[in-house]
Amino acid sequence: MSHDCGSCALNPHRLEVVAGGYDFVVAVAGNPNTGKSTVFNALTGLRQRSGNWPGTTVTRAEGAYRFNGHGYKAVDLPGVYSLRSATGEEDVAREFLEHGAPDVTVVVVDATRLERNLNLVLQILQVTDRVVVALNLIDEAERHGITVDTRHLARELGVPVTATAARRGQGIPDLMESIDLVARGRVAPPRRHQLRLDDDAIAALFAESGRIAQSSITVDGLARLTFDRLLDQALTHRVWGFAVMGLLFFGVFWFTITGAAVPSDLLYRLLVQDGHAVVRQLLDPAPWWVTGLVADGIYLGTAWVIAVMLPPMAIFFPLFTLLEDFGYLPRVAFNLDRLFAAAGAHGKQSLSMMMGYGCNAAGVTATRIIDSPRERMIAIVTNNFSICNGRWPTLILMGTAFIGTLAPPAAAGLVAAGSVVLVAVLGIVTTLIVSWGLSKTVLRGATSVYSLELPPYRPPQVLRTIYTSVIDRTLKVLWRAIVMAAPAGAVIWLIGNVTIGGTTIAGQLAHGLDPLGLALGLNGIILLAYVVAIPANEIIIPTILMLTMTLGPLQYGVSSGVMLELGDAETGAVLVQAGGWTLLTAINLMLFSMLHNPCSTTILTIWKETKSLKWTTTATLLPLGLAFLVTFSTARLANWF
Repeated sequence: MSHDCGSCALNPHRLEVVAGGYDFVVAVAGNPNTGKSTVFNALTGLRQRSGNWPGTTVTRAEGAYRFNGHGYKAVDLPGVYSLRSATGEEDVAREFLEHGAPDVTVVVVDATRLERNLNLVLQILQVTDRVVVALNLIDEAERHGITVDTRHLARELGVPVTATAARRGQGIPDLMESIDLVARGRVAPPRRHQLRLDDDAIAALFAESGRIAQSSITVDGLARLTFDRLLDQALTHRVWGFAVMGLLFFGVFWFTITGAAVPSDLLYRLLVQDGHAVVRQLLDPAPWWVTGLVADGIYLGTAWVIAVMLPPMAIFFPLFTLLEDFGYLPRVAFNLDRLFAAAGAHGKQSLSMMMGYGCNAAGVTATRIIDSPRERMIAIVTNNFSICNGRWPTLILMGTAFIGTLAPPAAAGLVAAGSVVLVAVLGIVTTLIVSWGLSKTVLRGATSVYSLELPPYRPPQVLRTIYTSVIDRTLKVLWRAIVMAAPAGAVIWLIGNVTIGGTTIAGQLAHGLDPLGLALGLNGIILLAYVVAIPANEIIIPTILMLTMTLGPLQYGVSSGVMLELGDAETGAVLVQAGGWTLLTAINLMLFSMLHNPCSTTILTIWKETKSLKWTTTATLLPLGLAFLVTFSTARLANWF
């Protein structure tokens, strides 16, 4: 059976349908991890991101396609295990099925987990009789030695059943045909029963699901231990699971840091060095202060953020998404669940924490997968302790220029990388400690019990992953950072060039902050850099260098207010000679960078997610207070020794 390409992204008929010219509405429902969103993508041609843990599809998505001359609008409902109202996702799904009046409901089930998935099918059949079952992942079922009799299953349920492997496009034309027949009333509907979701009714549905599944599937008795089970024995082991997790994420961070070096240097030369000179030439007829504010301030601050932030995100987010598509992230949640439960937090917080390593704003948004408002708030407040890519340059520079130099040259790189990883581990420990403290005080409550399904391992779709991670994550986060970085660059230039009483504003502020900075084992210039760089952590080191070289006792001939970059060795020399930095300064800067307040992009995201001034303020000031406490204590200990 051929399909008329109505789902193609550039098909003009599809665009017409999206505009509102559809004949039938199709709801796409199913359990999480059944490939529901992949079926939705295959029907509509949209590139909706599909995750591998419950709750990824938080809100419904819509698309459209044409088949047999009719227009269809497809609605991708949140993945749920039941219509029993316990979470926001279940409310959305049930409300749409009951009151949205879809013409057809496609229920996507996993052919390898038929018994568990049929429970939702039977519940939906009590809401609507216009149902088509998409028996997805049929290729994985065959790989596991499972054969499903689709004709028998269709007779048992009384609705069409179509075998699909949506990732490959297998069975999608047949699914469209079944949808078309049901939508046009060409299939006799089954007899409906009143929806009951009490305990006895649910138990009866599970029993019925088991009976139907048992009579519909045949399992190859010779099937041996599969590759999935062998992997799970290692990846979810109480000891080796953590060892593999540590090595894997160390590899991801190392590859991100190493792989971003060349493109970052290229963008630096293109945007910062060459681009800055071009912008200054274009503004040459303008007054000096206009050229300085626009070229040295706004443009340079923005260009710096792009050069530093884009390459690591373009590497980290696709790698993170590949692990997600492969099915590894639910194993991470499984391993860390005991730790977060002991801290009074939700096991899913481990997933939002991992997302925070790319960007804390993205990590805060990812807390939507946590249903409990109390536990979600814990995850939001503590996500800042995941070191975002804007803070990696600071940690790497301190590790290379100060920590690594303590070791022999042959081991300097390993020691530097180890110091950075140690700080990342301290961030995880801090997350657990603060989560425990919040759960025992202002956010008291019982830890939620939730179902965490370990989906089968699936070969990632590399090209689709790169596309979705770049469009959905990298560019969106980068744009937010650019919007914040432009005014930050202007502020940095202004405080470096506007004088009061013969001294620049930067000089006065740094001098005023010096007592506090020295008490924290830092200095006033570092604190000032963190104040003006709240919009973007990426410009911390360039700002510190500029302020040190213009306000310090040594004259370097650099322009005030103009951010600059030096090599690691040269940077270390400047900071020691002109800034008076010591090993304690570097160590406390690493700790301060791990703990300090979120950037303005993350603060704005927290406000949008919580709509609470109280919790936005708490999430901003609590980490800052911890940063002051830890660095002050470290400085005092150093003085004692």
